[in-house]
Amino acid sequence: MLQEIFYWIFNMSITAAVTGVLVLLVRQIKKIPRRLSVFLWLIPFLRMTIPFGLNSPYSLMSLLSKITTKTIIVYQPTEDLAFSMTNSVMAAETYFPITYKVNILEDIFAVASVVWIIVLLSILLMLAVTYFTAIYEIKDSAHLKDNIYLSEKIVSPAVYGIIKPKIILPASYKDKDADLVILHENTHIRSLDNLWRIIAFVIAAVHWFNPLCWLFLKIFLADLELSCDERVLAKLGADRAKEYASSLLESRQGATVFVSAFGGAKIRTRIKNILSFKKLTWFSFMVFVALISVIFYVLLTNAG
Repeated sequence: MLQEIFYWIFNMSITAAVTGVLVLLVRQIKKIPRRLSVFLWLIPFLRMTIPFGLNSPYSLMSLLSKITTKTIIVYQPTEDLAFSMTNSVMAAETYFPITYKVNILEDIFAVASVVWIIVLLSILLMLAVTYFTAIYEIKDSAHLKDNIYLSEKIVSPAVYGIIKPKIILPASYKDKDADLVILHENTHIRSLDNLWRIIAFVIAAVHWFNPLCWLFLKIFLADLELSCDERVLAKLGADRAKEYASSLLESRQGATVFVSAFGGAKIRTRIKNILSFKKLTWFSFMVFVALISVIFYVLLTNAG
């Protein structure tokens, strides 16, 4: 059972790597706002978590299936509608249960699956310890107002927690005007960014053997910050971009594994993005949404 799970996880990881690289390329189109392009990271992450997909002749997998991948139909309610799994490894002779083409492949996947689950559980344990350590560090923070607290143990403003998130400010912010910082952190809270961070880390842990997965995670976390900046500026207006950038420069970068921090991404990149911010027209918004929808369809469907 474990061996079969790892076989499909390995296949999913290959497909996710291909789609993730394409997302990286699309991400280079500077005109697409980060608050929209950040959703493209759902594509490789969904590919890493959901083993099956809807068949389509317009899928990227239809092109790849002519070269390397094989489509395994798992459910076909009608002649024109089918759900399948993408098999890029093509090491199996039959499926459900899997029988391998040669015995040595079965031995390789048997050993690999044990190593995979041991490392996965170790990473999850480490992530849990890191998360609860971060929560413990701010438990003695002093209440300022609403859901805002002050702590001497952090160096950068951040959101801690998911169910009842708290905005924790460094103690030095007690007499500062932190309205823009608080607006930034509240934007993270409304977008459930801490939850998305944890989900992304868990998915990366499942696919720990894939180096591209960790690259995708790193860039996704940076895009979360860029997206948050843009959503803040959409409320403030582009005329306050310099003021917002100045408040970012005053912040210090701290450790932000499971928290959304005001100074938690590359400052230079964020400042550049902030100063070049332009408000979207409805026409531009609809064009970008249509483009992203097409990309979702092409990259999330399987060969039909």
